[in-house]
Amino acid sequence: KAVVAANANSGARSKHCSGNPCSIERVVPMAGKPKTVDEYLAALSDDKRAALEALRKTIRAVAPKAEECINYGLAAFRLNGKNLVALGASAKHCAFYLMSGSTVEAHKDELKSYDTSKGTIRFQADKPLPVALVRKLVKARIAENDGQRKGARKP
Repeated sequence: KAVVAANANSGARSKHCSGNPCSIERVVPMAGKPKTVDEYLAALSDDKRAALEALRKTIRAVAPKAEECINYGLAAFRLNGKNLVALGASAKHCAFYLMSGSTVEAHKDELKSYDTSKGTIRFQADKPLPVALVRKLVKARIAENDGQRKGARKP
């Protein structure tokens, strides 16, 4: 969803106010679901877009062969055909999705100052995750995926 602010000065119209300009901020659906990471990021507020662009840059530096995609409605990265990580934003926070509860658990001491749940780290746009931590987490996910891939092979 994208947030559209309608007010008397903008000339924007909303069905909420019977087509008359108003000052109520409305949440309206985007024209369609994003098909690319760029489209996903373009729909965000400037502060969230900047935070997630920085996260994206770090992920790309650590995993340059990872493919960007939209997965579960999030900006995501796949490596060797497997989900690696994803990033996203909600009304109240940004999130880094490790897509692995075991990676979050393995780094719980380093993540104790963040709001976490299984496979997810939430943070505020004005307090982004440290680059060194993101690099470490992405490397851990690559190693985890490689281990699963090797373990899945039959001798």
